[in-house]
Amino acid sequence: MTDFFFGAVSAVVYPLPAGLGLLILAALALWRRRRLWVAVCLALALLTLGLPSLPVVSVGLRGSLEQRYPPSAAEDLPQRDVIVVLGGFVGGPIPPRLTSNLTAASDRVRHAAHLFAAGKAPLIVASGGGPPDAASEASLIADLLVEFGVPRNAILIEAESRTTYENARFTRVLLEQRGPQTVLLVTSALHMPRALATFRAAGVDVVAAPTDFEIVEEGIGWLPDAEALEGSTRAIKEYLGMVVYRWRGWM
Repeated sequence: MTDFFFGAVSAVVYPLPAGLGLLILAALALWRRRRLWVAVCLALALLTLGLPSLPVVSVGLRGSLEQRYPPSAAEDLPQRDVIVVLGGFVGGPIPPRLTSNLTAASDRVRHAAHLFAAGKAPLIVASGGGPPDAASEASLIADLLVEFGVPRNAILIEAESRTTYENARFTRVLLEQRGPQTVLLVTSALHMPRALATFRAAGVDVVAAPTDFEIVEEGIGWLPDAEALEGSTRAIKEYLGMVVYRWRGWM
C-alpha cells in the first residue's frame, strides 16, 4: 500500500511526470477549445519543468539536505562498534555488463573502507537487497569492500532490505544478535537526513558519517540543463520520502 501511495504521489510531485501531465492536459484543453485552460496548463508545465532545471534551484534543493550533516574527517568521528554502509549505488553484472555497475554514490563503499582502515570500527555491515534470482546488492558491496582492502571476515551482509526503512529494521535485527552495538552510518549526504532519522527511530545508536557530497564551492549556472533537473528530482524524492516516513511513523 505504501509503495503504491508513494508511486502515485511521485507521479504528481516529480517535475518530469508532473510537467508531462500538464502538457497532456493542455493538449486536451486545446482539443476542447478551452483557451484559458491551455494557457494555465502550459504556464504551470513551464514552471514545473523549468524551475527545477535551473542549476541555482537544483543546488539550493540539494544543499538544503546536504548541509544538515557536513563532512567530518575520519579522525574527528567517534569510535563505534560497526560501520553500516547503505546500498543504492551498485547494479549487478547483468548482460552485457561483465562486472558490477557503479553510480556516483559509490563513494559510500570507499568511505566505509576508509573508516575501517582508520580503525573507527572493526566490522562493516553492507545493507541492500536485490531481485530473488540475482546477487544481492549487499554481496556486491562486500566484494567491493574486499577490493578496497577490507578482510572478508570483517563484513556482515544484510541482503533482504529494499528501502531505507528496511535497511534500518533488518540491520537492527542483525546487530541485536551480537548484543548492543553502536554504529557509524555511511550513506550519501543527500540521503543522510532521512536515513539517520530512520535508524534512530528503529532504535539504533547511530552517528552520521556522510559522503558523496554533490554541492561544491564553484560558480552556479543559470541556464536550464538535464543534470540540474535530475538533481532536483532526487532532492524532491528525499523530501517526499520524509513526508511518507513521518506519516508511517518510521522516522
